[in-house]
Amino acid sequence: MKHNEQRVLVLFDVQNMYYSAKHFYDTKVNFKEILNDAVAKRRLVRAIAYVIKTEIKEESNFHDALNKLGIEVKAKDIQIFQGGAKKGDWDIGIAMDAVRLSNKVDTVVLVSGDGDFAELLRYLKSHGCRCEVIAFNQTASKFIKAEADDFLDLTTNTKKYLIKKTNRKNQILRKPIKSSVGAKPIKRNSTVRTQKPAGSQKSVRTQKPVRSQKPVIRRPPKLNKSEELDPVQEAIMKANMNQVKSEKKSDKK
Repeated sequence: MKHNEQRVLVLFDVQNMYYSAKHFYDTKVNFKEILNDAVAKRRLVRAIAYVIKTEIKEESNFHDALNKLGIEVKAKDIQIFQGGAKKGDWDIGIAMDAVRLSNKVDTVVLVSGDGDFAELLRYLKSHGCRCEVIAFNQTASKFIKAEADDFLDLTTNTKKYLIKKTNRKNQILRKPIKSSVGAKPIKRNSTVRTQKPAGSQKSVRTQKPVRSQKPVIRRPPKLNKSEELDPVQEAIMKANMNQVKSEKKSDKK
């Protein structure tokens, strides 16, 4: 049961949310709306977002936007091992903060679908904490959903929880056709009247030939550097998806 006097801790697994939204909907997550529904008019004690540092220029703007919403940002570098292997996740950090702060709150809201947190939820519940999970159903493990006291599926209202992406329309610029030097431009496909020649009684009307236009080929816009998937985080997202698929196959068996 949710009630207004509950003290709430909200933990955002930003990489899980970002790449799930990017992969399935090609857009970004609306953290403001998720935070509002996570708190649900209760007493917010702390909200923490866990991110991996990248070389994207817009990263600082994103962190500033989260801070303005009242979300504390914790960032860490990607670990690069010999041979080129990379690792970047906050699983242990999120779990440790949840355990440390659990005695100061009544409810822990985990914004992630990572099944590795199922054991964490089980531990928090055994110590009297209410555990809630917010995630996309496609990448949410059945184990984390089973342990949650309440599960909010973001796919039930994508208009609310996702930021609408504006489509860039290709505009075709057409130059006006000039009839002569110093004269006003004539619109395309218009009838051209020639001046009445001397000694003639009738004006000559000629129809301007219409040039056939080549079909415009619309190509999908290229992704900016800020929209490109980091190979490490893409691997993490694929691992989560594979985990969900394997869980569904085991259920069918």
